[in-house]
Amino acid sequence: MSDLPATRWEAADNSGFAAYFAGLIESGADIEGEARFADAMLPRGSTVLDAGAGFGRIGAALQARGHRVVAAEKDADLVAMAAETYPDLPMVRSDILALSPELLAAAGHPTAYDLIVVVGNVMVLLAPDTERRALSTLAGLLAEGGRILVGFHPQDSPAASARAYPVEEFRGDAEAAGLRVQHRFGSYELAPPSDEYCVAVLAR
Repeated sequence: MSDLPATRWEAADNSGFAAYFAGLIESGADIEGEARFADAMLPRGSTVLDAGAGFGRIGAALQARGHRVVAAEKDADLVAMAAETYPDLPMVRSDILALSPELLAAAGHPTAYDLIVVVGNVMVLLAPDTERRALSTLAGLLAEGGRILVGFHPQDSPAASARAYPVEEFRGDAEAAGLRVQHRFGSYELAPPSDEYCVAVLAR
């Protein structure tokens, strides 16, 4: 992965991330809203790729709902946190840009997915100028009829290193990657489309 550009996530100080989410989990806070939305899109037993999975909270929630999930995460600290928090969640340490059928097959995982989940502001924390490449890479991992679920703050992200990513620019990047916006909402509770938060379902 050394030949890949550093992500905006890597360029920032994320030392408080693990403790923040550990506190949420311990307090019983709801950290599965994205997973409920994703689960509603799928028949039971679907294949799911959680791309930019962090410590695996969404992938683990979907696995618990009966789906075959693979989580992919580049950050070694988050991969270690996932192994401790969700030891049964299959995890591949990889940048999104490096994901390929060959890499997944070599690890014993499916090479095509009914749903790819890219939530938690992953899109605005990619390496600069790699959004189209990332979307194209993920589009190449979709099964027939598969879809991609994306969620991010187009502006004012809580992640200090995140970029502003207007929804129309994102739509243009998706289309350039051979994808179309099938649905768009302002939240995982199906709020009307908003410039404050973008939930998008993409299909080829």
